[in-house]
Amino acid sequence: MKVFSSICEFNSTKKTIVTIGTFDGVHIGHQKIIEKLTQETNNADCESLILTFFPHPRMVLHETSSIKLLNSINEKTSLLDKMRLDNLVIHPFDREFSNLSAEEFVKTILVDTFNIQKIIIGYDHRFGKNRSANMDDLIEFGEKYGFEVEQISAQEVDSVSVSSTKIRDAIANGTMSIANEYLGYDYLLSGKIIQGKQLGRTIGFPTANIKIKENYKLIPKNGVYIVNSVIQGKTVFGIMNIGLNPTVNGEDLSIEVHFLNFNADLYNTEITVSVMDRIRDEKKFTSINLLKSQIQEDKNYAISYIDKLV
Repeated sequence: MKVFSSICEFNSTKKTIVTIGTFDGVHIGHQKIIEKLTQETNNADCESLILTFFPHPRMVLHETSSIKLLNSINEKTSLLDKMRLDNLVIHPFDREFSNLSAEEFVKTILVDTFNIQKIIIGYDHRFGKNRSANMDDLIEFGEKYGFEVEQISAQEVDSVSVSSTKIRDAIANGTMSIANEYLGYDYLLSGKIIQGKQLGRTIGFPTANIKIKENYKLIPKNGVYIVNSVIQGKTVFGIMNIGLNPTVNGEDLSIEVHFLNFNADLYNTEITVSVMDRIRDEKKFTSINLLKSQIQEDKNYAISYIDKLV
C-alpha cells in the first residue's frame, strides 16, 4: 500500500476506485466498505484509493469538541495496510479545505487528481462546504464528469449496526467485549516504554510503563485489563493497569503492563498492546500487601482466561 500525506502528493496514471471517510477505528462497518472497494478493484484495471483526513474534521470545525479518536494515524495506517489497498491518502484537514465547494472537490480532487472511475460511498455521505452536497448531487457530478457512483445502502450499513461513536462509548465505559466485537479486533494502545517509579519491581510485579504521545487517543476507563503484545516476534500476554495508582497516592495517569512469563529491558521500545478484556475497576488498598494479593488474583484470572483461548 502506498501512503500519501496529502492529496497533491498523489500521482498515478491508472484509474482509481475511491472511498472517502475518517475511518476512525477501521471497524467492521468500515471493513465492509473497504472489502467492496478491493473486490471492485480486482475486477477492473484500476487501483483502490482511500481518502481520509487528519486532524479529524470535528477537531477543526468545532474547536470546543473534546472528541477522542480510536486510532492514532500510525495505527489506522497499519490496520488499512492489512486490507490489500493500493493507495491511502491522509490529507491535512483545515478550514481552507473545508471551504471547497462540492463541485471544486469533485473536479479538482476526484477527477483531475485521482483520475476517478468510480466512488463507493455510504448512503448518508455529505460533502463540500458546510456539507451542503448529498448523494443526489454526487450522482449528478458523476454523470457530468464521467464516473460511477455506488451507494452503500442503509440496509447494508444498518445490518452491521456499528459506529465509531458506539465503540468510543464502550471503551470509555470499559466494556471491551462490546468494543472489540464492533472493531473486529482487540483495541490497540501504542506508545513508548518509559521509566516509571519502579514500584511494581519492588513488590514482585515489574511493569512496562507506556507513554502515549497522541493526546487525542481514547484511553479506556481506569482499571485492570488483560492484554497481549508482540515482543521480539512472540505474542506475550499480560495484565495492564490504567489509572492513578491510588494505593501509593499517585497523581498522574499511568498505563502499566505486567507481562506474564517475560522479562527483558524494554525501555525506549515502541510497543502496541491489544486490550482483550477488562478485569476490574482500579481500587485503593490500605496496604501494599493487600495490593500484592490483588495483583496476584488478577494475574491468576488472566492466566485462566488466556488458557481458554489457546
